[in-house]
Amino acid sequence: MAHHPFCLLITLTLAFQLTVFFSHFASARTPTNAAPQTQDLVRSSCEHASYPNICIRTLSSYTGPAKTPKDLAQAAVKVSLSRAKRVSNYLAQVSEAKDLKISKRQRGALSDCVEQISESVEELRQTLSELTHLRVETFRWQMSNVETWASAALTYEDTCLDGFQGVDGKKLDR
Repeated sequence: MAHHPFCLLITLTLAFQLTVFFSHFASARTPTNAAPQTQDLVRSSCEHASYPNICIRTLSSYTGPAKTPKDLAQAAVKVSLSRAKRVSNYLAQVSEAKDLKISKRQRGALSDCVEQISESVEELRQTLSELTHLRVETFRWQMSNVETWASAALTYEDTCLDGFQGVDGKKLDR
């Protein structure tokens, strides 16, 4: 299950939603607002997520410091990036297996998926880099980039899964 693409989709959705939340929160925040406690921040940030329980569980277990919405957005992207890398490596290993008995259609979908998840990893790297170098004077532009790249990462993930639509339900074994 650690390599299941649906788990990656949920994590990527979470990262995207939190970057959007951070963008809106930071735009509206005044300097006098105090940062909420970490667990309150996680709960309030996850409350509107597509999968709030998974969001809370994932971000509550994050070991890095997450005391502000920016920290939390970075944490979500770091978790997504880590999972995307694992899925990418796993899919690459599966696709290179010589003894893999799959149809031409399945092999094509798998090959496309390897490329798409790799692209997703790159989009998440760009997202994290931008989030770690935010500046007041270019904040809106940077957050627009972050939202675009996180959305692209999600799109690549969706496209990967879509490639397996109509493929028989046999489990791919190495």
